[in-house]
Amino acid sequence: MMSVKEYAEDINREVSEVLNKCFELDIDVKNEDDMLDDEAITMLDNSFDEISEELENEEIEEEVALEESSMKAVKADKKKPAKLPKKVDSKKSLAQKKKAMYKSKEKLQSNAPVRNENVVLYKENMTIAELAEAMGVAASEIIKKLFSLGLMVNINSVISFENAEIIVLDYGKELKKEETANVANFEEFEVVDKEEDLVPRPPVVTIMGHVDHGKTTLLDAIRKTNVAEGEAGGITQAISAYQVKYNDKLITFIDTPGHAAFTEMRARGASITDIVIIIVAADDGVMPQTREAIDHAKAAGVPIIVAINKMDKPGANPDKVMNDMAEAGLMPEEWGGDIIFTKLSAVTGEGIGELLENILLIAEVNNYRANPNRYAMGTVVESKLDKHVGPIVTVLVQNGTLRLGDPIVVGTAFGKIRTLRNDKGEEITKALPSQPVEITGLNEVPSAGDRFMTFATEKEAKNIASERKEQARARENKAKSAVSLDDLFAKIGEGLKEINVIIKADVNGSAEAVKNSLQKIEVDGVKINVIRSSVGGITESDIVLAKASNAIIIGFNVRPSKGIQDKAKDEGVEIRFYNIIYKAVEEMEAAMKGMLDPEYEEKILGTADIRQIFKFSKVGNIAGCSVSDGVIKRDAQARIIRDGVVIYDGKIGSLQREKDSVKEVKKGYECGITIDGFNDIKIGDTIEAYEMVEVKR
Repeated sequence: MMSVKEYAEDINREVSEVLNKCFELDIDVKNEDDMLDDEAITMLDNSFDEISEELENEEIEEEVALEESSMKAVKADKKKPAKLPKKVDSKKSLAQKKKAMYKSKEKLQSNAPVRNENVVLYKENMTIAELAEAMGVAASEIIKKLFSLGLMVNINSVISFENAEIIVLDYGKELKKEETANVANFEEFEVVDKEEDLVPRPPVVTIMGHVDHGKTTLLDAIRKTNVAEGEAGGITQAISAYQVKYNDKLITFIDTPGHAAFTEMRARGASITDIVIIIVAADDGVMPQTREAIDHAKAAGVPIIVAINKMDKPGANPDKVMNDMAEAGLMPEEWGGDIIFTKLSAVTGEGIGELLENILLIAEVNNYRANPNRYAMGTVVESKLDKHVGPIVTVLVQNGTLRLGDPIVVGTAFGKIRTLRNDKGEEITKALPSQPVEITGLNEVPSAGDRFMTFATEKEAKNIASERKEQARARENKAKSAVSLDDLFAKIGEGLKEINVIIKADVNGSAEAVKNSLQKIEVDGVKINVIRSSVGGITESDIVLAKASNAIIIGFNVRPSKGIQDKAKDEGVEIRFYNIIYKAVEEMEAAMKGMLDPEYEEKILGTADIRQIFKFSKVGNIAGCSVSDGVIKRDAQARIIRDGVVIYDGKIGSLQREKDSVKEVKKGYECGITIDGFNDIKIGDTIEAYEMVEVKR
């Protein structure tokens, strides 16, 4: 934090200039001694950077104008020695591009959820002109209607919600207050694009597999660069994203580390990919981390390509690899399955072209498309803090166009994009769908896997980020498990319900027995999905997978270390321990039954015949009844039967015995009954009281 005066001195500006800018950005400061927090400083930095950039652009424009006039003078006087125009350097060319982009910064489509056409959104201090635009009617029509209500207004007058509601209802529509919360939860809504706005986008491909099986070497061969040599121990240390061109078509690759310590990063990669390549060394075969990669790829629910690498090695045995992969649930196409297998050598280049062709084939079949004409949405691939630059974030644009200067919310961070660099490190002015880029300008470092979205104004971005921060704080305070047997019903939506399970056992026989027993549980509408079943202790990889797939871990005759237990607790993953199979089956079956929507059946409580009608102006009609069967209870459901036909179904309002209000009246006694919402009772009608009782499964 620093004062306004200190900040002004730091950026070499007048205090009055800073205070004016604070007023524009809605930063709550009044004088030079007021303190600026980190968010305010970031907003001011971004704003003053933009001003500086505009000044720079003006200088460039003047230079270009001078060059043009110079060229004209040369043409006019050929006798004079020609002066060569001043060369504009690359930095200035970029600045020119920036200026052109800012000038042509067209209004992009909003990412807010599409609402019902019959719903009109009311925003605070809405004018009649704005209401008319939202309704799609002439403002003069609204003014005439308001005149008839005795209101003297004009097109710029602010209309209250109550008056706006009257107008809207007159057009057969509904008025609702605009809520930023809908936009703040942008992870939760699906953007719906018009068919004509969609264009093809490059597929996003993740490469997974066991350490030293050749992932980075394969990318190295594809990109024609030498990444592996510059990395510590030849092992990839961070997620990286690259774009390559093959047959004039772009493909985006996400390189994930293969070492066991980086399983969590691999899970992040699988969550944002279109296609997963699982690379297996032909001379080594399927290894433990290969199986982990298979689990993550299956959990991602995307097409899988198996790349059998190191075909140049003397001990290469592709048939064994194919057999092991088939046993793991990835059946090759040539064996009647649906998984493409490609044999290659990253060293010699053999089969790489075929691999890229298969990627493009899958992309063509799946028709990956996006809308570049809306505000950008995407995911953080990696992030870091640079003490000189601030947060540096690598993001993948998944829809829309990301532009220099766009206000952006990333997780709970916000800011204005100050720089935009492509995977080659080049400064650019915009990024299209499926393009990985590096950005700066945020007020804090987001986490890998955080979603981002850009907005029309910096103020809107700040408000959304503030709302998201409050939501995150509330979630932390609840500190609930990601999934547990006790609250599965609350966490599973409508439709087919699943319990994702990871099984870890002491021996393979136990793992298989537990898996088979759980999968045999039959409860209509609910099923168990075993996403991993393996031998050995519970590891960090299991916790990461359980977190990513909302799964429960079942440990059979195994106990995790304290570090793993702490990790599970931090991530909200439930671990259940058993040493008897039927106990696991019993608990799981009970949970599955609890997940089903409850079933109810009707239970008749009693009937009463109406003998008299008592009319009261304040209460309405009271039925004087004789209970002919069972019992009549206050607040029970009741239907009115007349000549064998049900004419009303509602609820018993009041129940009286003589002058006293009572809870119930039994058979053989007389009572007074009122029915909520129904007054048309007649002598001879029958009141049948009933309740809905949950049926045990």
